Amino acid sequence: KQWYQRRVAITAGGDELPAQGFDPGEDTYQPPPADGSAVAVDVDPDSNRLELLTPFQRWDGNDYHDLQLLIKVKGKCTTDHISAAGPWLKFRGHLNNISNNFLITAVNAENGEMNQIRNEVTGEFGPVPGTARDYKANGIGWVVVGDENYGEGSSREHAALEPRHLGGKAVIVRSFARIHETNLKKQGMLPLTFANPADYDKIQPGDKISILGLKSFAPGVPLKGKITHKDGSSDEISLNHTFNENQIGWFKAGSALNKMAEV
Repeated sequence: KQWYQRRVAITAGGDELPAQGFDPGEDTYQPPPADGSAVAVDVDPDSNRLELLTPFQRWDGNDYHDLQLLIKVKGKCTTDHISAAGPWLKFRGHLNNISNNFLITAVNAENGEMNQIRNEVTGEFGPVPGTARDYKANGIGWVVVGDENYGEGSSREHAALEPRHLGGKAVIVRSFARIHETNLKKQGMLPLTFANPADYDKIQPGDKISILGLKSFAPGVPLKGKITHKDGSSDEISLNHTFNENQIGWFKAGSALNKMAEV
C-alpha cells in the first residue's frame, strides 16, 4: 500500500528526489585525532554489562606442567554448552560476568551431572565457573577435556574468551568444530586433539596433565602430553594441533590482538 501511495504522489507531481539535494553529512562526521594515544574510553566501573578488557598475559616460554583437569566433558558439547545464550547475552560486553555461564550445561563424565565438578583444592563439588575461578585465584592452570566435534554450533567468541579469562591453558578433545578451534587459538589457548582418540578414555577424575614440547612448537609437529593420575601412575600421549606459524605467534604473544599490537 505504501509503495502504491508513493507512486501516486510522484505521478501527481510530487518530487521523486529532494529539490535541494541530500544532506552531504559533512557536519555530522567527527574525524579521529591524529594522535589517539591520550584518548581514554570511560566505562562506569559499577556497570554489570560493560567493562574494559585488559590484554591476556604472554606465554612465559615454558612447558605447561601439571595442569589440573577442570572437567572431562561427556558427549555433545556445542558453543551453547560452553557459553549459554538467552539471558546471558546481556553480559556480552562484560567478560567477567558472562564467564559465569562457562560450561554450565556440559555433562561431567565423572558423575553425569551438569555444572557439578570436583574442586581438587577443597575436595567439594561445585559449579564449573566457580571452580575455575578458585583455581585461577590459587595460581593453578587448568585444562578441559572434551569429546567429538567440540564447539560445534555458532561461532560465538565468548566460548573462547571465557576459558582464557578464567585461567584455562588448553582444551584437549577427540575432535574440534573448526571455527571454535580457531577462536581458541586467537585467545592464546591451546586447542589440541588426541592423536589416538581412545586416549580420551585414559583421562580420570583429578588428573593433572602436562603439555610438553612448547619450546620447539612448530607447524605439523605433535606435542607430548603426560597424564599424572591421583594414584601416582602416569600415561604418555601424543597431542596433535593445526597451528601455522602466524597462529603460533598468537599463542606466544598471548592472543591475536596482542600480536597485532606488536606490529
